[in-house]
Amino acid sequence: MAGLADRLDLVIGAKSAKPLEEHFGIRTVNDLLRHYPRKYSDGMTVRGEGEALDLEEGEHVTFIEVVTETKEGTMKPVFDKKTGRQKTRKWLRVTLGKHRPAVTATFFNAGWMAGKLPVDTRLMLSGEVKYFRNTLQLDHPAFLVLDSPLGKQFGTKSLKTIATASGASGEDMLAAFEREFFPIYPACAKVQSWDIYSCVRQVLDVLDPVPDPLPEAFVRQRNLMTEDEALRAVHLAENAAQRDRAAERLTYDEAIGLQWGLVARRHGELSESGPPAPWTDDGLAVELLRTLPFDLTVGQREVLDVVSAELASTRPMNRMLQGEVGSGKTIVSVLAMLQMVDAGYQCALLAPTEVLAAQHARSVRDALGPLAMAGELGGAEHGTRVALLTGSMSAPQKRQVREEVASGAAGIVIGTHALLQDAVEFANLGMVVVDEQHRFGVEQRDALRAKAPEGLTPHLLVMTATPIPRTVALTVYGDLETSTLRELPRGRQPITSNTIFVSQKPAWLDRAWARIREEVAAGRQAYVVASRIDESDKDGKDANGGRQAGPPPVTVVELFDGLQRGPLSGLRLGLMHGRLSGDEKDAVMAAFRAGELDVLVCTTVIEVGVDVPNATVMVVMDADRFGISQLHQLRGRIGRGQHPSLCLLATRLPETSKAGERIKAVAGTLDGFALADLDLDERREGDVLGLNQSGRTINLRFLSLREHLEVITDAREYCESLYETDPNNAGMALLAAQFVETDRVEYLDKS
Repeated sequence: MAGLADRLDLVIGAKSAKPLEEHFGIRTVNDLLRHYPRKYSDGMTVRGEGEALDLEEGEHVTFIEVVTETKEGTMKPVFDKKTGRQKTRKWLRVTLGKHRPAVTATFFNAGWMAGKLPVDTRLMLSGEVKYFRNTLQLDHPAFLVLDSPLGKQFGTKSLKTIATASGASGEDMLAAFEREFFPIYPACAKVQSWDIYSCVRQVLDVLDPVPDPLPEAFVRQRNLMTEDEALRAVHLAENAAQRDRAAERLTYDEAIGLQWGLVARRHGELSESGPPAPWTDDGLAVELLRTLPFDLTVGQREVLDVVSAELASTRPMNRMLQGEVGSGKTIVSVLAMLQMVDAGYQCALLAPTEVLAAQHARSVRDALGPLAMAGELGGAEHGTRVALLTGSMSAPQKRQVREEVASGAAGIVIGTHALLQDAVEFANLGMVVVDEQHRFGVEQRDALRAKAPEGLTPHLLVMTATPIPRTVALTVYGDLETSTLRELPRGRQPITSNTIFVSQKPAWLDRAWARIREEVAAGRQAYVVASRIDESDKDGKDANGGRQAGPPPVTVVELFDGLQRGPLSGLRLGLMHGRLSGDEKDAVMAAFRAGELDVLVCTTVIEVGVDVPNATVMVVMDADRFGISQLHQLRGRIGRGQHPSLCLLATRLPETSKAGERIKAVAGTLDGFALADLDLDERREGDVLGLNQSGRTINLRFLSLREHLEVITDAREYCESLYETDPNNAGMALLAAQFVETDRVEYLDKS
């Protein structure tokens, strides 16, 4: 008999288990049973001789047919490393019956099959439907010889295993396939769905009753199946209602497993390894508060109080600060970093782009003034230093910054991925701030935290101006406590947003250029944004990752040239994009910030962090090429001063298109949280749960971020409560295994 934690090779044999591990990372019984069917083939699965064919591409089908024609051919030769020679491989194609459209099955690397499937051989074949030139094709399907002129019965191991499980033989074997449904698994060319189904059948035949990791009262109150019932029903139940109930239970399994992994990460670090930094009334933080030319908002003060208390603790802070563009997250982070500097620690601020890193360095130095000039003429005696490190700096510049960091002279170190390099060593790192968290993975922020002295876990504050739906915050960022800033500082002007459907109202685009000229005449500045740099910058994708419809987008290079010669001639235009060197970017931004340029024609390199209060107009060309959150971020570059601002979203797609609806939704509200929910509805959940945001790929088969907020919240509360009393719960560890970054076999053994 077998249990969930058992290694799969010990249950089904190494020959069957090895491909599952190699192609899907499946190593344990639990891994295999959590490799759920992606769909079920409902209705009659087996197609007999002469049956009508009304099959859709991608549908899984089983044929029982007679071979009416065979054809062999040679595949492209491949180099054989063992012999050092080119290896010739063959393919075999058989035609089945006399269907219309014709039905063929093609086998690759089929030299061993030559002559073994002659005309009049009766076969069972199973695979996914494809069509090519009005021919229904099965590529390398599973097969079973039922009757052969050669007198031999052979076939794919998986079908033979399933067919013989009942102890029957010959024609009677077909009874094993006459079912209401078959599970169709995520598969590949090397491991087909039937192979996986065969392994699942073998495992379930010897599986001991599965103990339920959830208390009986929890299961009963929510009217759920038991774990044992659900794991069997999801693979074998012929009744759709039973499979639905299994899916409901397994949705809870995914939610609880994910939340347990996150709560373990949140609380599992050395609980007393944080650097305590109590607030002092005579340090740099208090001095900055006294000299700020504005009052903090109520929200900023509330967040700062929470952060300050956590920094004073020996438990490492793990907090995410999210808020609308311009809500004042940066000043909160600066005050937090100064609290750490007052206690003798260094802080690192990680930014995704050089433009944003330089912007942060400039903003922090401007805010601190003499407090950031320790050791310099005019610097405060008790001040610190702010260092900037980016990849485009010269070798001598980098060396000088690294020396300041290693000596401890720089209390606040701001940089890009360059901070993660081994050559960067901190004297006493006590806090890490990550801006635009969604641009980094967990591994990157942890790599920076690892630069602290041995035995010390730095406090962590991650910031994002991309509002996050609650379901995403609870799943992707669930290892972080969350604070939210919703109110904007006093004096901020609202942004008016409008759409321009160029193909329907071309005169409106002319009016947009005229409006820019009016704002410049009034002493203001403008942005014009394009989605591509030049003709070589072709991604061919729309905002949601699909193939882009409509005309090709205008490039920033041709837009710059066209505006300079046409509707904006006579104005001072600057060009900004990601292929410029660091010095070129700095020069352009410095000129725009100083008012030496009227219009900045740019790509999304200015999406985050760029702060020019005098810029009051933005025109986004080909707005259909941008996602909802990206448009909201871009819009946040204006409305940062004392003047009313205008954002115009232009597209050549029709107003009634899906992209048109998306653009109108962005123009219709400034509420980033409402747009974040809409963004989640529009995007594939796999995009939201991908590697960039979470640092780990999360594959959820049943749990939906859009539909299961209550389940996620319920799971979160349950895991929080249980972890306090039983942090080593073996059942929870088993559910969390698929989401935990560790060796799963070792993890399960320890559990």
